[in-house]
Amino acid sequence: MSVRNAWLGALVALAVFLGAAALLNPLCLALSPLAVLPLVVYPYGKRFTNWPHAILALAQMVGPVGAWLAVTGTVRGSAPAWVLGAAVGLWIGGFDLIYATQDVEVDRRIGVHSVPARYGVRFALYASTGAHVLTFALFVGYGILVGFGPAWWLGLLLTAGAFAYEHAIVKPDDLSRVNRAFFTANGFVGIALFVFALIDLVGHLGLRA
Repeated sequence: MSVRNAWLGALVALAVFLGAAALLNPLCLALSPLAVLPLVVYPYGKRFTNWPHAILALAQMVGPVGAWLAVTGTVRGSAPAWVLGAAVGLWIGGFDLIYATQDVEVDRRIGVHSVPARYGVRFALYASTGAHVLTFALFVGYGILVGFGPAWWLGLLLTAGAFAYEHAIVKPDDLSRVNRAFFTANGFVGIALFVFALIDLVGHLGLRA
């Protein structure tokens, strides 16, 4: 793909995004630049900060908050969306730290930045573990805030197992299973949370009916 085509695609995507935000409600349109900003900055993050993973986390945090604003058109009562957004951001930023451990030598050689390149693989893996501990705590808080039932907590128990597995199989001196941690374990987390949250929601709707 040429640079010209990349710019054209990005501009078309931006126009579609802004148009969609305008069709949702005035608040989404007004706040849409804040959602776009981290997406634009992230690809350049490694050029100016050791923590590009945090920019990615911020970009992903926008999703749940944006969904709340899209449906309600107001920030009132949005605390659960912010908690879920923070959980999603830390989750994705945390596993991006794991994935970035593969690029240490290349990053250092070409002079770009990342947590593993600046602070080492061991520190990056510790930081990832910390991020995922906070992620789990926020998922617990979110479940309490919205009043989820047994299905959510079962899904969260499975999520805890996936997180533990992910961090058990990647070692500072053995990165051979990074892809298994990055793709398989985190793919399972996303599917498990969605499925069990949906089961819980359908169960609640059935009881109300």
